Amino acid sequence: MLRKVPHTYVIIFYIIIIAAVMTWIIPGGRYIERTELVNGIESKVYEFEYTQNVKQSWQVFAALFRGFEKQAGIIVFILMIGGAFWIMNSSKAIDVGIKSFLNIIARAEHSRIFKPVDVNNIILVFIMLMFSIFGAVFGMSEETIAFVIIMVPLAISMGYDSFTGVAIVFVGAGLGFAGAILNPFTIGIAQDIAGLPLFSGIGYRMFCWIVINTAGITFILIYAGRIRKLPKKSLVYNEDKYWRKRGETDLNDIKYYTPVSAWITYILVTGGLAVFCVYYPLTSLKLGNYSGSFSIPLVPALTCLFAATGFLALRKSVHFFIISLLVFTILFLIAGVIGYSWQIMEIASLFFAMGILSGVALNNPANRIVGLFLEGVRDILPAALVVGLAGGIIEILRSGQIVDTILYGLSRSMEGFGKVESVGMMYVIQTVLNLIIPSGSAKAALTMPIMAPFSDLINISRQATVMAYQFGDGFTNMITPTSGVLIGVLGVARIPYEKWVRWIAPLMAILILLGFILLIPTVTIRLKGF
Repeated sequence: MLRKVPHTYVIIFYIIIIAAVMTWIIPGGRYIERTELVNGIESKVYEFEYTQNVKQSWQVFAALFRGFEKQAGIIVFILMIGGAFWIMNSSKAIDVGIKSFLNIIARAEHSRIFKPVDVNNIILVFIMLMFSIFGAVFGMSEETIAFVIIMVPLAISMGYDSFTGVAIVFVGAGLGFAGAILNPFTIGIAQDIAGLPLFSGIGYRMFCWIVINTAGITFILIYAGRIRKLPKKSLVYNEDKYWRKRGETDLNDIKYYTPVSAWITYILVTGGLAVFCVYYPLTSLKLGNYSGSFSIPLVPALTCLFAATGFLALRKSVHFFIISLLVFTILFLIAGVIGYSWQIMEIASLFFAMGILSGVALNNPANRIVGLFLEGVRDILPAALVVGLAGGIIEILRSGQIVDTILYGLSRSMEGFGKVESVGMMYVIQTVLNLIIPSGSAKAALTMPIMAPFSDLINISRQATVMAYQFGDGFTNMITPTSGVLIGVLGVARIPYEKWVRWIAPLMAILILLGFILLIPTVTIRLKGF
């Protein structure tokens, strides 16, 4: 019998104890920064010197408190977004949007345009890309559990199996999560800790997202086509008997309506955006630290587009209006980041407003909205707590004054390594760490304060270090048994974990190798934003 994997909190507390023990063994040290003139150009030079270490003992019990103090902004950010999305998800709006999308694609099967091609493949690709965008833009993860119960029966009714149904949702979102174009939970937090402009380097990350999705979607399409021809070849053919007997999903029971409160919300939002148009008629766009910028009437354009699509959506149902709110929340997030240098506070506030407006549009009383928000906070609280606890590890090491000593030792041990080997080693460390701590936010809080300055010492850009974290965090989320999301998805889909591992192992090998290949240009080519 396999031993039960310790809880993430237990693992992190063990690491805190180990960190405290290390302060008794490792000598203290610090890097002194000074400026030198090299060929007439000023450059920063770091010199290391040993100091007295400060042994940590009872401080392990204060690590959570100190970690919360250090990571307070990130923790509040996570709680606000979690509560906002819970309010929106209570409307079943995303479910309705996906159902409508599938109906449109199904009708397209009889058109002249799609007759020469397999419309089923088009459906699979579109769904995977949709969830991949969700994963890349706002870090969709836990939400995939709710969609599995919709997509698995759909996939089986199309002649596929439950692996395919899970793949188009969970793997699709996972590919986007690894690509992380604008994911605030991973890239946003990691770059903030590393001291980089928020979402800088977006150009190369978009290229990586395309490559990763091309590889992942191709793998799924090849597998799905093979299973459609020979359904009994599926490893889960027997398990899928449950789904073959089940029939249609509960989505047919959703009632479409538009309350007066939704129209009032639409008028208030449109009016508020019109006011913003007066103050921000032009937006100067600049991606990260790219050179050059250009100004366009972005806020007025988005406002007009929202006014049109919101009106059309309300004529159908409040569900479609809430989908419109979500879409424009994402669009304004992009505009705010690249045009107004928004940080975590502004993004959290934007999503918080989306959640409140969704609740008001549904005609929920204030107490109901608050109750839903608190439910969402409770649901995501473990992720927020683990960020504070992980921050305690760094505080123990910093208080013991051994962080710089560890960095010095690592840099000395990797002196013979080239840049490619160094970034590859960072990638390996992040990948292995993800097997025991699957929370991307926690890993960013734990590793980036060490990895970012370490990359300076070995002459690797901090952006490359963030990408090593990004890939190391993203891929193995789809296989690690410590991931509550993965176990939840497999439980809903009725897929045994060991069969899932056998099925996804080849894809994991492809993606992990691909991640290393995509890291090579970050240290060998001069990329914009790096």
